[in-house]
Amino acid sequence: MGNQAICAGSFDPPTNGHINIIERGLKIFDKIIVAVAVNTTKTPIFTPEERVEMLREIFKDRQNIEIDAFKGLLVEYAKSKGINRILRGLRTVGDYEYESQMALANKTLDPDVEFLYMMTEGKYAHLSSSIIKEVISFGASGCGMIHPVVAERLRDKLLVNKKRGEQQS
Repeated sequence: MGNQAICAGSFDPPTNGHINIIERGLKIFDKIIVAVAVNTTKTPIFTPEERVEMLREIFKDRQNIEIDAFKGLLVEYAKSKGINRILRGLRTVGDYEYESQMALANKTLDPDVEFLYMMTEGKYAHLSSSIIKEVISFGASGCGMIHPVVAERLRDKLLVNKKRGEQQS
């Protein structure tokens, strides 16, 4: 297993807050698997493949970061990778409440899995994928919120969706 962790999320899109947690996680772990989850409760703007592609581009120079995607339960995915440590970022008290519920449910499914939480740095605490989508959809750059690769792809995606909506009107 080694000193590894999984950092799982929907990453739709990946934010600078996500990048910050992953980079800081490497101060604790030798390797981090960034696992893009297929979340059935959300309507994503990017496909899992597009999210994996963006994250691979962002972390292309980091040999100690692996990008992957998975469907199903996180604990089952972790088992398949032989890793029992899950790294999660927290921004707010609301995040803590949600994450604690998820951790307890996952511990019921697999008592050997351990969840480690890292507070997002203050300059990223306000960032969420939803806010970023809205900011970009109104024409702002997203500078300081998302990686330039993400900004470009998000603008392209939102522009295509906006044109489709205008054509249907």
